[in-house]
Amino acid sequence: MDYRYLGASGLQVPALSFGAGTFGGEGPLFSAWGDADVEGARRMVDICLEAGVNMFDTADVYSNGASEEILGAALKGRRNDALISTKTTLPMGDGPGEAGSSRSRLIASCEASLKRLGTDHIDLFYLHAFDAHTPVEEVLATLDLLIRQGKIRYVGVSNFSGWQVMKSLAAADRYGFPRYVANQAYYSLVGRDYEWELMPLGLDQGLGAAVWSPLGWGRLTGKIRRGAALPETSRLHETADLGPPVDQERLYDIVDVLDELAQETGKTVPQIAINWLLQRPTVSTVVIGARNEAQLRDNLGSAGWSLTGEQMGRLDAASETTAAYPYFPYRRQEGFARVNPPAA
Repeated sequence: MDYRYLGASGLQVPALSFGAGTFGGEGPLFSAWGDADVEGARRMVDICLEAGVNMFDTADVYSNGASEEILGAALKGRRNDALISTKTTLPMGDGPGEAGSSRSRLIASCEASLKRLGTDHIDLFYLHAFDAHTPVEEVLATLDLLIRQGKIRYVGVSNFSGWQVMKSLAAADRYGFPRYVANQAYYSLVGRDYEWELMPLGLDQGLGAAVWSPLGWGRLTGKIRRGAALPETSRLHETADLGPPVDQERLYDIVDVLDELAQETGKTVPQIAINWLLQRPTVSTVVIGARNEAQLRDNLGSAGWSLTGEQMGRLDAASETTAAYPYFPYRRQEGFARVNPPAA
């Protein structure tokens, strides 16, 4: 397994990390993702560690805390062999203090996650969303406190816009608070919006991308093709409207190229889609998930080899979309490109 530095930090993470959203299976969304119990989770952790995947990602909202509990149980006795990342900010209940990133919420959430995970520290603690009601200085001061207490080691963000990240980093620099070093972001061949603003920001400010949903919310599994019905086992039947939107014709065009490359390389469609991500700028780790051992082993086969430049170019061409303003002039007009070359 290839290991990479997480952004501008000294933390080395595997190119592939494992997402524990399939642990627990509580609620309409997460039951569609997977329902691994402790025994099943322990087996997946075994497979990951054997392959050199030593980073495991979860969140307090995943199955209402059950994902953290199961992950903690699966890692019992080998905590020092693993890196754990988890997230907070999204609602865990209907009460006024059960959502957001206020000082009291962050402290309580961190303590609750530590208890569920059965550990004394979290290696990477993410804010799962931007809290517009809490001053960024309060948020950063609280994260600084948790770091000084030894409860968390590094901090990151997820689902932030560019200005929200930069506002936070500016405050961190102004007051000497810890800087975010990771951005857990949606990025895939069918969702390249990350490239417009967040990728250049990551290059400039030293944020490594931890990619979520690298297979486009289950659309790049190789089972969805033009003229074919959705497989009965696809989670898209229940969750399509909850995930990133995708233009169907563009999806089919991308899958056509993925099929061609699968024939050329002997790799599977998901392996090619993930390998494309591993070669993109700022990507520190791609978070893979799996309902079962077969899916996990297939996804692990995404690393350890590389698509050629020509093959990457074919995928780039099939998946490219027009960026929103003010980004499209930098892609289309020579004068803009010379002043500020695109990151990708």
